Amino acid sequence: LKEAGGGSTQSPERMIVTRLALLGAALLPLATCFAPSIPSVAKIGTRNPSAVGRCPLAPRAERASTGVTMMAEPAIRIGHGWDIHRLASLEEAGQPCVIGGVTVKDFELGTVAHSDGDVLYHSTVDAILGALTMPDIGQLFPDTDPKWKGCDSSAFMEEAWRLMDERGYQISNLDVTLVLQRPRVSPIKDKMKDNVVKLLRTSDGRVNIKARTHEKVDSIGEARALACHAVLLMEKK
Repeated sequence: LKEAGGGSTQSPERMIVTRLALLGAALLPLATCFAPSIPSVAKIGTRNPSAVGRCPLAPRAERASTGVTMMAEPAIRIGHGWDIHRLASLEEAGQPCVIGGVTVKDFELGTVAHSDGDVLYHSTVDAILGALTMPDIGQLFPDTDPKWKGCDSSAFMEEAWRLMDERGYQISNLDVTLVLQRPRVSPIKDKMKDNVVKLLRTSDGRVNIKARTHEKVDSIGEARALACHAVLLMEKK
C-alpha cells in the first residue's frame, strides 16, 4: 500500500500499529483526568506527580501546606458535634431548660450555661463548624463574653448557616441524637425539628431528631445533665 502523496509503501500491519500509536498519544491528556492522586510521593516543595498533565476541565485545585495538590472545595463535607450541660434547680440555673429552641414546660430543672444552654443547637452548630474546618462554638461565642450571657442559641444557628452559605454549601442531611434521662422530649420533637429546618433553610426530609435515655447511668442517667450528638453532611449548591 502506498501512502498519500506517493511515499514509501507500508504493510497493513505496520499501518495499524502506527495509527494505534497516534490514537494513544491523542488520548493521553484525557487519561490524566482519571489518574489517582499519590500523596505518599508528594513532598514539600515538590510537584505532585499525579498533577502532571492534569485535564484542563478538572476543577480548580489548591496546594496544601504539605505540598499535596487537592480540590479547592470538596463536593461534600461531613461534621460531628457534641454538647453537654448540667441540669440544676431553676433557682440555681437561673433559667429554664431549652432544647431545640423549645422551652420545656412543667419541668423543675433548668440548664446551667452561659447562654441558654440549648444542647441540640450547640451540637448542630459545632457539626457545621467542624465540617467547614472552622473554630468551634466556644471560640466563636466564648462564655467569657458578657454579650452571650443568656443568649438565645438560635443566634448561633443563624451564624453557622451564614458561614455555610457563604462557602457555597447547604444541608444534605442532619441526624441528631439527644441523650437524656429527663425531660421527656417526645411531646416537643416536632416543634424542635420545625425550628431546625427553618434556621438551616432546609426541608423536613433532611433533618432527623431522635432521643434515648442513658439507662440511669452516670450524671446523664441521674438527670443531672443532658447531652446531644449531631452528625451532618453538607453538599455544594
